[in-house]
Formats: sequence, C-alpha cells, structure tokens
Amino acid sequence: MEQPFLPLCRKDMEARGWEQVDFVYVIGDAYVDHPSFGHAIISRLLEAHGYRVGMISQPDWKDEKSIAVYGEPRLGFLVSAGNMDSMVNHYSVSRKRRPADAYTAGGVTGKRPDHAAVVYGNLIRRTYKDTPVILGGIEASLRRLAHYDYWSDKLKRSILLDSGADMISYGMGERSILEIAEALDSGIAVQDLTYIDGTAVKVKNLDSVYDAVLLPSYEELKADKRKYAKSFYTQYCNTDPFSGKRLAEPYQEHLYVVQNPPAKPLTQMEMDDVYGLPYRYTYHPSYESQGGVPAIEEVRFSLTSSRGCFGGCNFCALTFHQGRIIQSRSKESLLAEAKKMTKQKEFKGYIHDVGGPTANFRHPSCEKQKKDGVCPKKQCLFPKPCKNLRADHREYVELLQSLRKLPGVKKVFIRSGIRFDYLLADKDQTFLKELCSFHVSGQLKVAPEHVSDAVLKLMGKPENQVYKEFVKKFTKMNERLGKKQYLVPYLMSSHPGSTWKEAVELAGFCRDMGYMPEQVQDFYPTPSTISTCMYYTGLDPRTEKPVYVPKNPHEKAMQRALIQYQNPANYELVKEALIKAGRTDLIGFEKHCLIRPRKLSGKPKKKRPGK
Repeated sequence: MEQPFLPLCRKDMEARGWEQVDFVYVIGDAYVDHPSFGHAIISRLLEAHGYRVGMISQPDWKDEKSIAVYGEPRLGFLVSAGNMDSMVNHYSVSRKRRPADAYTAGGVTGKRPDHAAVVYGNLIRRTYKDTPVILGGIEASLRRLAHYDYWSDKLKRSILLDSGADMISYGMGERSILEIAEALDSGIAVQDLTYIDGTAVKVKNLDSVYDAVLLPSYEELKADKRKYAKSFYTQYCNTDPFSGKRLAEPYQEHLYVVQNPPAKPLTQMEMDDVYGLPYRYTYHPSYESQGGVPAIEEVRFSLTSSRGCFGGCNFCALTFHQGRIIQSRSKESLLAEAKKMTKQKEFKGYIHDVGGPTANFRHPSCEKQKKDGVCPKKQCLFPKPCKNLRADHREYVELLQSLRKLPGVKKVFIRSGIRFDYLLADKDQTFLKELCSFHVSGQLKVAPEHVSDAVLKLMGKPENQVYKEFVKKFTKMNERLGKKQYLVPYLMSSHPGSTWKEAVELAGFCRDMGYMPEQVQDFYPTPSTISTCMYYTGLDPRTEKPVYVPKNPHEKAMQRALIQYQNPANYELVKEALIKAGRTDLIGFEKHCLIRPRKLSGKPKKKRPGK
C-alpha cells in the first residue's frame, strides 16, 4: 500500500487521529511529494524518524489565520520560500514580473509574496510569539548573513533578523533538521541551540559561542564596500564542512548572527536512505482540478544521482548551498527508482536526465576531500585541473549502461549539463563515445558561457581554448559514429568584466559558428555568489582588484542584443553598441560584418501621371 501524502489541512490531520502535529511546515510552493523538492525530503525524513508533520502550502500572507490551521505545533514551525528563491521566481533580470510560476498549481502567479521567507516568518511570529521558527530552503540559505539584494539595490542584513525566526537550517538540511528536532523534543530551548552544524543562529553575546571568527559589523559593511568584499571572501573560504570556521557577524543592539560550520556531507548509504523514503513522486491530488503543478514535468522522469559541485563557477551559489563535495547515490538505489518510474502509466520509455548540478560528477574530485574537505582557496578545475583531480567516468558509464538495459527504457538522456573540461581531463574517452552514441538527442547543451579569457577568468570558467578542444573532440567522435549531432552553447551577457570589447568578441563567436542563440542569460546578481559580490562592490573579492561592471540597463540590453545580432528587432541596439565600441567596421556588406547599413527612410516621390 502506498504511503499517503502528509496532511495538508486540519481535516487530514484529524483523519490520522492526531490532535496536534510536531512540526508545521510552511512552504511557498504547491505541495509536491517528490525528492527534487526540498520540502518533500525534509518532511518525509522527519516522518521516518517518528515526527508528525503538517504541511501548509502557499498560505494567504494577508490572513494570520492561514498559518493557524493546525493550531500551535508541539515543537515548531519550519519555513521555506520554496524550491526557488521567491524573487528569482517572480522577476526577470530586468526586474519585470514573470508571467507564470511553475511551482504553483496551474502555473498561476501571485500565490506567494516577495521575500516569502521573511513574510511567512513574521506572519507566524505575530500569532505565535514563543514557538520556535526555523527557516530553510535556498532563499534563507543564501541570505544567512549580510547580503546584497539586487531587487532593492541595497545591502541587507541577515534574513534571520528580518524574518523574526530563531534559526536557519542552511544547505541541504537533513543532518541539521534531525538534530534540531531531537534537541527540541528533549526539551532544550531553541535559544540554546547555538552549536549545531549547518545552522545560523542569533545571540545577544558570544558567551555561548566558542572559536568564532569575528566578521565586520553590518554597519561597517554598509559603509565600506571593500570591507564587504573581504567579509564575503571570508565566508566563501569557510563553506567547507571539514575546514570551515564558525563566523560571527555583529549588529546593533548587542546582537550577533552566528554561522556554524556546514553540516558534514551524507554518505552514499545515507543518500540512498533519503531517496528511498516513501515519496508519491507527484503533486498533491487537490491540484488536479487546477491543471497540476508544471514543475513536476521537468523531474517526473529524471533521476538525481548526485549533489554538490566542485566546478566552482563564480556566478553560481552552489558553493554556499550544496557545497563542493560530491555526494552520490549508489547504482542500486538509482536502478530501483528507475524501475518504479517505468511502471508509471505516463512513462513513455524515456528517462529525461541522470545527474545533478553537474551530471558527470559522481565522486569527490580527489581522495583527500573525504577526510580533509576541499581546499579553501583553490579550485579543482580552475584555472587548470588540479594535479590531484581524479577524472574518472567509469562508474557513471556503468550506471548509464545499466539504466539502458532496464525493460521498458528506450532512451536515457543527460540534460543537467556536463563539465566539458572535466570530460577532457579523463584520458579514457569511453564516456564521450557513450555520450554521443546513446545520450544525445541531436543536440547537446553545454555552458562555455563566454569566449573572452578575461571574462572567463572572472567567471571561474576554463579558457576558451578548452571549449574549442572539446568542440573538436565532440565533432570528431560524431563523425566516427556517423551521427549528425550539434552543440548548443549557453552564453551569458553582461557578466562583471564584460566591456564593449568582450561583448563584441562574443558576438563574433556567434557569427563564426553561424548560430544565433535563442536564449541568452543576462547576468543575474543573486545572493551569495562571487560574481554578485563583484557586481555590488566593483571588486574581485579574491584579489580586491577593481572590476568593470555593466550595470546600466540600456548597456546590458545592448550587450545582450549583440549576441542575438541576427534578430531584426535588435538592429538599433546592435548598431548603437558597435558605434560605442568603436567597431563600425562590423557594419557593412562584407562577410565578417554583423549588420548591414540601412537606407535612410523617407517618403517615396509620387510619379506623375503618364510617367
């Protein structure tokens, strides 16, 4: 018999014979019981350890009764804005409202507030003055200390203070949430839980906090961007669970926000246990009449094989959230989930993805990470692959081969992206052959992001020459196999360091490959990335050297238009950009030109009768 969904209302709770829940879990998403959704993992994990959890999905934040449907929980409230940051979910990089919300039933918008974790926290606190409130999820995780907020263009203080919550369970959260639950269940006051790895807490003094590194105060950070850059880099260098130090950020009124070191990574057995919990792998049936929850379509027939990423891209927040140490599931666990998948009536024989943040990362980048963690100030792949890097795809290839052999499976795709520099570092090219033979459907999406080495360096990405080498090997392998398959490169405009020179260089790359990208990612300054720190401070926090930052919306629009110069709608922007860049030589009829000059428009002369 299938495990039922967790309660979504008081009626569900009473149907189970419960008078009270241990935890009320408030989420900004629709309730989807699938392990690709953080709320599903945490709620099922607590259930497996004997705790009673009631879900409140997308409460009406204008009505205090909306979070009181179960009454006061025995142990506390858990709060998450959802699988996505609510501000990224709501707004494009140009700060325009998005037309749909994939994490809401029917894709409708307006079901969650901006800065949802803050709003939900205060909503709870107005009704339940002393009940513990614990924030989780990516929105809280990336705002656990002072952070730059792109949408208000201000440096904001820790979300812990603005939300009225007692603590944050940051990162993936399995270890910390169980330790919090056990401590609260044993009668320890939430104010005394200052020591748990993977949490951030607020304290009135540092008497209960030992060995903390003192960061500059919030007031100092607001007054001095260089101090903020230094403070941010200190945080960045302390994101490892083995070497990371405890950090304390002072605020006025004798308050400190203390970030404890990250929780230790899960073992493979623990990962298997987490993904082996009795999920229903779909959304709550109450959403069926509204058309279901669109976000399920991306993950319904996909397998999460790993978490964490040692790629170290500077515009990505994974270092602060999932960390750089790869944690992977066993082949047996993944095959068991795939077999369940093949029995679903909607399954058509296609597994859409087998991966994680980076599909071809299946083990830590080197042996020492298992006991000592990652190097605080060195990257595994940047600027060159580390000499200790263990580039080995054999286990991943075996996994893919086993999945292909399952009855009912026609094709296994890889869509979560691969690191081509890691692929090249593996001297055995079996994976490339397998990839081209079985796991590409005509096009393979890869992310060189840019072609200018100056920008790539600031992105934390390999030199353009590495991508060129991968293109050659990919093309040659497909020729050997007699296949016509193509690369679809993801490109990013307006990243810090991109001047007109680099923007035109990127446009030239698009011209030379005869390809106009349909989608271009304009750099989006989300909290807790090195690139966002550059955007806000104008400094590279690693070196404290100045960085050019394109901030003007019109300039950003021009840089973006250059990549899509073939689109007639972009003509005037491209022309203006080329003039500003001093590259009018690219306006003309020669082969190397990006656009042609347009004739002066004027009213045509009327012909006389008889002429």
